[in-house]
Amino acid sequence: MAKLDNGLAGLNAALDRILKDAETKITPALLRSGREFADTAKALAESSRDTGALIDSIAVTPPSASTPPYSQPGGMRVAGPTEVIVTAGNEDVRYPHLVEWGTSKMEAEPFWVPAWRLSRPRILNRVRRLQRQIVRWKSQ
Repeated sequence: MAKLDNGLAGLNAALDRILKDAETKITPALLRSGREFADTAKALAESSRDTGALIDSIAVTPPSASTPPYSQPGGMRVAGPTEVIVTAGNEDVRYPHLVEWGTSKMEAEPFWVPAWRLSRPRILNRVRRLQRQIVRWKSQ
């Protein structure tokens, strides 16, 4: 008696083919997007330049690497295999959130949220376009 799978085996095989190369193809796009966001944040942080330490502390962490200690947001952690993390701050610069949101003695000089708002559409379009290409390429 033949076993009916309603095409499920073919679908599973196609999904396995897609997942094999997706990680290697999407990592360069994620790194490019992270660098683009970091560059935008650095440019917007110029208005709050005093020593330049805040601008120099903005870092892009590639997949499977560790973020700088005391960085914002989240402190030191390891990025996942398909994750790029952009942080501000380090062991010497622990005040990015104070510059972004201000204090009772200092006006806010936002750089992080505006950088995300400017970069987000381009980043999402890049990743979505690449996802469509990977699925289309592997399913043929």
